[in-house]
Amino acid sequence: MLRNAPGRRIAQGAALVASAITIGAVHAPLAAQNTRVADPPARPTSIATMARGALAPGTFSLEQILSYPFVVEMVSSRTQPRFAWVVVREGVRNIWGAAGPDFTPHQLTDYRADDGQELTNLSISDDGRFVVFTRGGDHDANWDAEGGLQPDPNHSPVQPKIQIWAVAFGSAASASAPKLLADGDAPVLSPRGDRVVFIKDNQLSVVPLDGSAPAKSLLFSRGTVSSPVWSPSGDRLAFVTNRGDHSFIGVFSSDSAPILYLAPSTSNDMAPAWSPDGRRIAFVRRPGNGGAPETLLDLHPDPWAIWTADASTGAGHLVWQSPNTLRGSFPGDTHLAFAAGDRLIFLSDMDGWPHLYSVAESGGPPALLTPGAFMAEYVSETPDRSAIVYNANTGTTKGDYDRRHLFRVPVDRATPVALTSGDGLEWNPAISGDGRTVAFIGAGAQRPPLPMIVPLAGGTPRALSPEIIPQSFPTAGLVIPKSVVFRAADGTEIHGQLFERAGTDARMQTGMQSATKKPGIIFVHGGPPRQMLLGWHYMDYYSNAYAVNQYLANHGYVVLAVNYRLGIGYGHDFNNPPHAGPWGASEYQDVQAGAAYLRALPEVDGSKIGIWGGSYGGYLTALALARNSDVFKAGVDLHGVHNWIADFGSELTNQQLHYEKGDIKQALDVAWQSSPVASMATWKSPVLLIQGDDDRNVHFHETVDLARRLADHHVSFDELVFPDEIHGFLRHATWLTADRATADYFDRKFLGAAEATR
Repeated sequence: MLRNAPGRRIAQGAALVASAITIGAVHAPLAAQNTRVADPPARPTSIATMARGALAPGTFSLEQILSYPFVVEMVSSRTQPRFAWVVVREGVRNIWGAAGPDFTPHQLTDYRADDGQELTNLSISDDGRFVVFTRGGDHDANWDAEGGLQPDPNHSPVQPKIQIWAVAFGSAASASAPKLLADGDAPVLSPRGDRVVFIKDNQLSVVPLDGSAPAKSLLFSRGTVSSPVWSPSGDRLAFVTNRGDHSFIGVFSSDSAPILYLAPSTSNDMAPAWSPDGRRIAFVRRPGNGGAPETLLDLHPDPWAIWTADASTGAGHLVWQSPNTLRGSFPGDTHLAFAAGDRLIFLSDMDGWPHLYSVAESGGPPALLTPGAFMAEYVSETPDRSAIVYNANTGTTKGDYDRRHLFRVPVDRATPVALTSGDGLEWNPAISGDGRTVAFIGAGAQRPPLPMIVPLAGGTPRALSPEIIPQSFPTAGLVIPKSVVFRAADGTEIHGQLFERAGTDARMQTGMQSATKKPGIIFVHGGPPRQMLLGWHYMDYYSNAYAVNQYLANHGYVVLAVNYRLGIGYGHDFNNPPHAGPWGASEYQDVQAGAAYLRALPEVDGSKIGIWGGSYGGYLTALALARNSDVFKAGVDLHGVHNWIADFGSELTNQQLHYEKGDIKQALDVAWQSSPVASMATWKSPVLLIQGDDDRNVHFHETVDLARRLADHHVSFDELVFPDEIHGFLRHATWLTADRATADYFDRKFLGAAEATR
């Protein structure tokens, strides 16, 4: 399935927007015979723009709503009461830190440009003196760019690099500049605090933390090397070496000792985790790639197991084997770790929900730690390994299935305790090295994400730096989304969030719209394993979408965000439905049900329904316009998939090379019929296509191909192309341009007066 990259959040003034428009201009296609092509999105003197100026008091501009700060990458020191995180403000990324006991935050780096360079992979040295991080790259890509080129969304004439840096934790009064350690990615600090191992050219390299010597290769291992993990004492290193159809766990100790491979087999081994005493390593084992091809149109169990091995001899044994059921399938991220009492903790969907379990290393039945109809997500273990702090979509407040709260649970029994509650959202817990404080990221329906802390024993949460929210940010002007539930045609229960500004907006007052009716907009998220929430999102891509939905609601639209099947938050079966995506698009009926719900609202003009979304949401937007132009009258498609045959080309070709064909022919037919381009004959509604041409998640050709097909079928469309941008736009100026184009496009299509004067 398509994995959606969470995009980079944005916010900036009009001056930079003008620059972005010049770089990534809107290109209208050549007009087909007797077909009028839509105008470019930016229309400085349109009636829609005049309506903006006449809006009722309390409304806000796009620049204001997009000025929200975004906080990500909350991490803690392994032994010290120190935290670090990344703050993105108006596209500028910087690292912040806070040390106990007062946890007064201060900025560690002083980057000042919207250059589109990520700050990721943060870690704090055990002595708390340094923060190591990666600058640059695209860490949400589905594939590497040709030649290993790094993204250059700022069009720099100097080729960007992905690099390892270190900065002193210091204090507000003793800040220092970061030091470049090496070109590379995925740095891992040694517990001894003397060196950093990292990935370069799919192998392991090492560099001193103080930068006193240049980086060098650490070891050679055939295959692609990843997932390095230091032993607790820092004397050895476990890693994964992928050999194509199988993979091993290797243990490196010195240049003079051979690499030790743990219980090697034909399986795919991954996710190594050291025991506290450094004597054993736990890991995940999955079957190797091979065997007769499975049918594509059916769901099949994806078995996995937990093994441990002696870190000195390599001898291993099975600890736990997943049930051979759909719900027992490999969950993606297992959170495998050693816990107190010689237990192992892990995540599994085997009871129908993503829950935390623990099992004795000696084997036996696992203990369910987090029972209930909810999912556990971000997970952090206490320093003594006796308890876990996690966030989950449950609580005591109505609608908590569309929020996140923090909980603490011991590793050997199901007695969880809530650390946060209410109508806010809290995620990404990190526990201080002294085991007393939990740092996390918290937000609300109106308040954007902030770094926060709460005592591990329980208490009142406290925001660390509320001042990073600009004074001009329109907090009070944001609507409180309403949780709604409706049913698809097959009876599946679908959740969504309804955005609607109370009262009468200026366009109604000026007679530009029916006094009782508003246009309706459907928003569909990407992923597809995502969930839109009753507040600001923990992924920057969807915080941007949340901001746009708030803006549209504030300016006279009724917006419904649809959490369609394939998404997370509502159980394993909802997340893994049959006949979805390329194998039948069963989730599209949820989008149709959302439109029916929206059209039935008395305040919505059912003849003016639009749809927008990105990535997988772009796919569903295109599918809606292609299949149901009678319902969806305009759409904005950001970097969507339009032809499953092209998207899965090599995978499907490999299936065809097998003598055993399985259901490949039928699957190809279904994949084509599930593609928007298969319904071009009924696509009549106009669309705005938006994509960066360095997209590493959805091939840019998807938009190129669709544009040709739309022109051939005389369908009106606009284009907004960003040279050198990736899937989740890295520059805030790009997002501001794209978001403005989205809002203006719907204004032009649904404001009759504006349309008439074009």
